[in-house]
Amino acid sequence: MSWPLAMIFALALDALIGWPDPIFRRIGHPVTWIGRLISMLEQKGNVGSPTKRFLAGSLTTLVTLAITTLCAILLTIALPENRLGTLIAGFLAWPLVAARSMYTHVRDVVIPLERGDITRARHAVSMIVGRDPSQLDSAGVSRAALESLAENSSDGIVAPVFWGALFGLPGIAAYKAINTLDSMIGHRNERYEYFGKAAARLDDLVNLLPSRLTGLLFALTSKRPGVALRCILADARKHRSPNAGWPESALAGALGIRLSGPRVYGDHMSDEPWVNGSCPDPDAMAIRRGLRLYTIALLALTLGLALWALF
Repeated sequence: MSWPLAMIFALALDALIGWPDPIFRRIGHPVTWIGRLISMLEQKGNVGSPTKRFLAGSLTTLVTLAITTLCAILLTIALPENRLGTLIAGFLAWPLVAARSMYTHVRDVVIPLERGDITRARHAVSMIVGRDPSQLDSAGVSRAALESLAENSSDGIVAPVFWGALFGLPGIAAYKAINTLDSMIGHRNERYEYFGKAAARLDDLVNLLPSRLTGLLFALTSKRPGVALRCILADARKHRSPNAGWPESALAGALGIRLSGPRVYGDHMSDEPWVNGSCPDPDAMAIRRGLRLYTIALLALTLGLALWALF
């Protein structure tokens, strides 16, 4: 059985059909199943002193990770050790990559932007960012869309495929459990500051290598690899996230635009540094170019998996 080939099959299935709505309406999605478990544990455990919340959050992280990984291990044991097993593994991994949905969500932002419909563009970008976009102008919407494209290329595609290629179904399932934990409870606010701390730190750890790989993919498959690499070296470590700065700075350098900068979360103004700050703001055309680079980078990732499987 070849795990890299299984990940190629998963990527191909996702690129062709995504996760169809009829399937979602009937059975949901593996991430929503994990989310229900996290929500149940959080409601019961996120109470008391900061120490109790931290311990309960750490236990929630451990239990979620253990259950998810154990299910994947049992499925792996049941698979035949041949090409059929590789295909079945790819089929099972299929819903755990999100290449098509990421492309679709960002494309849904650029279409109303090109028509000058800022209201619809704000609504579309609200589907993929965690902050309120209601006051964003067209440049702000464009930045938000490209930042999400960069970060989610790592979190939603490269990282799960990376861990899946290394450790098979247990690797990709464990990563998705950690990433879902971080997206649900890994927030620095009053409710989750202590409860989600373990999940957030674990997510930082498992994204350390994939985020850098994503940055290199963007840089080396762009028309300006030298500029993109210099932008990574100059600005990746300035980012609020220890990992997201790598794909964001690579994308900003490759497209010749600036990203990040000051932004509003709720009622809080976060004065964050610019990435590639000497360049202009992106527009709808920059998003189009970003989507083209995204597609090329994923093709390069697929080629890399094929070479890995071959050699």
